[in-house]
Amino acid sequence: MNLGKDKFLWTTKVTSKGQIVIPKEAREVFGIKDGDTLLLLGDKSKGLAIAKYDDYIKFAEEIFKAGEQK
Repeated sequence: MNLGKDKFLWTTKVTSKGQIVIPKEAREVFGIKDGDTLLLLGDKSKGLAIAKYDDYIKFAEEIFKAGEQK
């Protein structure tokens, strides 16, 4: 569901095997494709976030490069 200003809300259920299905619209919006590796980031008080692994690896590489330039 598009809430405007690049904000979205979707629901999913957890199966007996602990699996979830990411809704098709969410996969399309965020470019998630079959075979992608995802990160689950968790905070006990704030909940879970899902991010594409490749995006975070690129971000981490840039941080390390910036540190080397000092």
